[in-house]
Amino acid sequence: MQHTSVIELQKEFFDFSAGHFTIFSPEHRENLHGHNYHVQLTIRCGVGKEGMNFDYRLYKTKLREILLKLDQTTLLATKSPHTRIEQKDNTVIVHFNGEEIPFLARDVTLLDISNTTVEELSFWILNQLLKDLVEIENHHINDIEVKVFSNLAQAGSSCWHNKKD
Repeated sequence: MQHTSVIELQKEFFDFSAGHFTIFSPEHRENLHGHNYHVQLTIRCGVGKEGMNFDYRLYKTKLREILLKLDQTTLLATKSPHTRIEQKDNTVIVHFNGEEIPFLARDVTLLDISNTTVEELSFWILNQLLKDLVEIENHHINDIEVKVFSNLAQAGSSCWHNKKD
């Protein structure tokens, strides 16, 4: 008999440090600041005859590679309805409510999200993990949840459910 199991991955290297600001309205945003984010990955999948489904070190490696792209940069949301991002030479300029906020291009990671919140970051990371749906199907994965913590008591999460099950 096959049963479903929950794999929770919370490795010490599932973290990244990044700068950001949250936009609350067309006129109001936070000041630029940073967090030491931590990420938790939860996978629900079937368990085979060998007492496991697959070698989930694969997802540890994938998640770590994704987080390294975010680490030690300023995260900017490219889909915000309240900003315009201009790339010029080696700079990135964020236009918001009459302000021009300049950054060196090498210090920025542009993300196609609408705001740099834990909710949106969890969704972006989840979508990076979902790029290979054939692999996910081959591993009989039912659900994936990504949770991003900006501190010990505050997190946002995004979930994916395999509609074939």
